[in-house]
Amino acid sequence: MSSPASRPVPPAAASLLNLRGAVDLSALKQRQAPAPVPGNAPGSAPNAPASPPVPGEGAPAGTADAGHAPLRVNVTEGNFQELVELSAQVPVVFALWAAYSPESAGMLDTLERVVNSYGGRLVLGAADIDAFPQLAQAFQVQAVPTAVAVVKGQPVPLFQGGADEAQVRALLDELLKVAAANGVTGSLGGGAPADTEPAPLPPLHQAAFDAIEEGDYQAAAAAYRQALLEMPADAEAKAGLAQVELMARLQPLSAQETEALRTRAADEPDNLEAQLAVADLDVAGGHVEDGLNRVVTFIGRNFGPERETARVRLLELFDVVGTSDGRVAKARQNLARVLF
Repeated sequence: MSSPASRPVPPAAASLLNLRGAVDLSALKQRQAPAPVPGNAPGSAPNAPASPPVPGEGAPAGTADAGHAPLRVNVTEGNFQELVELSAQVPVVFALWAAYSPESAGMLDTLERVVNSYGGRLVLGAADIDAFPQLAQAFQVQAVPTAVAVVKGQPVPLFQGGADEAQVRALLDELLKVAAANGVTGSLGGGAPADTEPAPLPPLHQAAFDAIEEGDYQAAAAAYRQALLEMPADAEAKAGLAQVELMARLQPLSAQETEALRTRAADEPDNLEAQLAVADLDVAGGHVEDGLNRVVTFIGRNFGPERETARVRLLELFDVVGTSDGRVAKARQNLARVLF
C-alpha cells in the first residue's frame, strides 16, 4: 500500500484552488458578532497566548492545562465566525452530522481520532445540522454525514458518508499541504503528538504540486503525463492530471465568458463544446451532480465521435471528484443506463 502522502491528490487539493466562492459563508459570519476570545477579556493580561484559542473550549489551547485535549468543538451560530477566522491559522474540518444518520457517530469518532493525532495542526468542528440547518445549506450538503474543511475562509469539500481511518488521514495529509501552500501553517499546540512525518512525494508528483502552487497548470500536467509514461498504472498521476487539466481549462475564463457559456449550453443542448464547458464549471463550482448529469444526458442523446468525446471527459471528471465519491457511483450507474 502506498503511503498517504503518495496517494492521489483528492478533490480537497484541487478544491481550494477551484472552488473559491462556491460556498457563501458571509451570511453566516454576519449573523452574530464574534464572541469574546477566552482569556482576552477586558482587564486580562495584555500578552496573547502562545497559541490561538479554540472557540468555545475554555482555556486557550497550548497552555499548560490544555495538555493533549481533543481538538473538537461543537459548532453553533455563536462560535461559527470564530472558527472561520481560526481557519486563517489552522484548517478547520467541519463534520456535519445528524442523529438520524447511522454513519454519523462513526465518522465523528474517526475524524476526532485522526484530527487529534496531528498535534494541533487541525481543528474539528462537529455540527449537528438539525440544530444548525443554515450551515448545511451554506455548504450545499446533499448527504449526511459530510466532511468539509475551511482554509482561510474558503471551503474545501472532503467526503460524504463513511470513510475509514486510512482514507481520512490521506485526505487530511493533502489538506495540510494545500493549507501550507496558501500560508496556513499554524498549530494550536493541543491534541496528541503527530505520529510521523508523511513520506515525501515522488519527484514528478512533487514537481506537479510545486507547479500548482505557482498556478502553472500546464507544467503540472506535463509532470503528471511524464509520471504516467514512466508508470502507466500510476493512479495518483492519473487523478492529478485530470484535476490540473480542469484547472487549466477554467483558468482563462472571465465572468462574462462563463455567463455566455451557460446561456449557450441552455440554448444548444446538443452542442458538445458548450455542454462540456458548463460541466467543468459545475464540478469546479461544487455542483458535482449537475455537472456529471449534464454529460451523461448529452451522451444519452448523441452518437458517434461526439458521444465518445463526452464519455472520455466524463471519466476524467470522475477522477477529479474522486472515484470513491457516492456521486460518481450514481453517475456511473446513469452512464451504464444510457449506454446499454
